[in-house]
Amino acid sequence: MRTLKLALAAAAASLCFAGAAQAQDEGPSFAFNIGANTDYVFRGISQTDEDPSVFGGVDATIGMGYVGVWASNVDFGNGTDAEYDIYAGIKPTVGAVTFDLGVIYYGYIDAPGGSNQDYVEAKLAASLPAGPATVGAAVYYSPEFFGDTGDAWYWEVNAAVAIPDTKISLSGALGHQSVDIGPGYTTWNAGIGYALTDNVGIDLRYWDTAKDKFGDISEGRVVAGIKVSF
Repeated sequence: MRTLKLALAAAAASLCFAGAAQAQDEGPSFAFNIGANTDYVFRGISQTDEDPSVFGGVDATIGMGYVGVWASNVDFGNGTDAEYDIYAGIKPTVGAVTFDLGVIYYGYIDAPGGSNQDYVEAKLAASLPAGPATVGAAVYYSPEFFGDTGDAWYWEVNAAVAIPDTKISLSGALGHQSVDIGPGYTTWNAGIGYALTDNVGIDLRYWDTAKDKFGDISEGRVVAGIKVSF
């Protein structure tokens, strides 16, 4: 299963660059990011047992294609030390709508044998400007979710707006995670961002889930973070 998942991710990256090759006059561009949070929250669930996280990643784009990798520490209480994500896709634009079609591979370092934590998701997202705001929606699908829990779907609607003549932005999202084996749940977040410089931003965000089905790690929380992009 791990070999299949890696093959899928590699195939997605190949397709990404093949499609982007049509933009003959554009060379690759790279973007790097590093940062830290008071908690790493993913879809309303703490991935660090409510402890701080540090993260970093790199993205490469060629035309409308992209590929990247991102990593963070995690703590599931089972010896797993870190998560790394490998992703690729394309971002075509139709009229005012920007689409994002991609594949994401989630890998875990020092995961216990037989835990089957690694998994792959396909992503379909779209966003468009609405006055000073940007609104969007996304759907993710995994044929075999974290821990071999079967088919899984996650949908989300989101919005963001930059406050004119300030360095402040507001954003939020509402989503629902369903999985073949295990409980589904609804999650939401809302926060405020502030650009300290052109390359450094801070974010203060409230996360919550409709039902605390996973104990303390799914309860409401405020997370502060800082990110440096270059």
